[in-house]
Amino acid sequence: MIQIEEPIKTRIARAKQILTPNHRPAEVIFVQGEGVHLIDKDTRKYLDFAAGIAVNALGYNHPALTSAIADQARTLLHVSNLFVNEPQLALAEKLIDISFGDKVFFCNSGAEANEAALKLARRYMQKVRGENRYKFICTQGSFHGRSFGALSATGNPNYHDGFEPLVPGFVHVPFDDLEAVANAIDEETCAVFVEPVQGEGGLRVPADGYLAGLRRICDEAGVLLILDEVQSGIGRTGKWFGYQHEAGVAPDIMSMAKGLGGGVPIGGILCNNTVAEGFQPGTHMTTFGGNPLACRAALTVLTVIEQEGLLDHVARMGDYMLESLNALAERHEIAYGARGRGLWAGLLVDAERVDRPTFRTKALEKGLIVTQAGKDAIRLSPPLIVGRAHIDAAIEIMDDVLKEMA
Repeated sequence: MIQIEEPIKTRIARAKQILTPNHRPAEVIFVQGEGVHLIDKDTRKYLDFAAGIAVNALGYNHPALTSAIADQARTLLHVSNLFVNEPQLALAEKLIDISFGDKVFFCNSGAEANEAALKLARRYMQKVRGENRYKFICTQGSFHGRSFGALSATGNPNYHDGFEPLVPGFVHVPFDDLEAVANAIDEETCAVFVEPVQGEGGLRVPADGYLAGLRRICDEAGVLLILDEVQSGIGRTGKWFGYQHEAGVAPDIMSMAKGLGGGVPIGGILCNNTVAEGFQPGTHMTTFGGNPLACRAALTVLTVIEQEGLLDHVARMGDYMLESLNALAERHEIAYGARGRGLWAGLLVDAERVDRPTFRTKALEKGLIVTQAGKDAIRLSPPLIVGRAHIDAAIEIMDDVLKEMA
């Protein structure tokens, strides 16, 4: 462990001097994690209800994951994608087993996964079907990543500022509106690209039948359905993937990342055999994609989720967390409810009366880490191993913060 004997404020000031100013770092530096807690250099524990923004699925220092990473580091860290490696094969087989997919492409992040999905869809239409279809129907309030393609798909103008002109061919319609999607499709449409639950958009869960309706519309129009499961996948909603909450629904392409590696960077897409023909040798590649260390970590995450029954656990704890958040909102006039699915929920607050960065700072001072999403949500996405007692403790801290802010 790296030990720096220097005051935290001095260290944070140093970080601001030498790191590009993309972030506003909090006045704390974590040095260790255990279970659902992060620990700072003064050994103070913090309940982590952000989980690295829905990344640390198994929390911190899970023995199976740390052992697998250490073992793989001693064995083989990296080989290029000119070669297949065993962890890559095993992970691909497992992902296919738990999803609709026939083929897997591995990369390193959610933005990369979405870029691969967009490129595959366009190339399939142009090179396999021979049709000049290039447009994507996306949704307002969506978030798909920071690269130019993923940013262009993102339906939030705040993320576009200063980066225009964006990639052409992206049309945005209201989320959870099937009629708007159907009306937006034309002879140049390539695919419909949506999140099963809008995360950055404010934990918005669509009405039952929305995904099935999208599948039907896409089939009738002869266009592809792409689902962004970067945040909603890998058990976050109580199913392996968010689309599995609706029976009989399968996308043509699906992106994944975040929780897949349990803290080790990895992303990828799943697709069916037909669409996979859009990729051929040399058409799309990545140096680190399918790396044996990352794949071993991801395979371990999936194995632990299965062995420890975490999908059912997430469903139960998710219901409890949402009930607790709704009860909390009833006690405070500056909050008005909660929404979400599984261990991915938001407390809805009056945005004019609750400054959410201030809320986060106050919560951190009391030992709770939360984030924010959309225009009015305090977002909670704890590790999948979280228990009722942890949720109760988080709610108690949030209750104190709301009292102070009122």
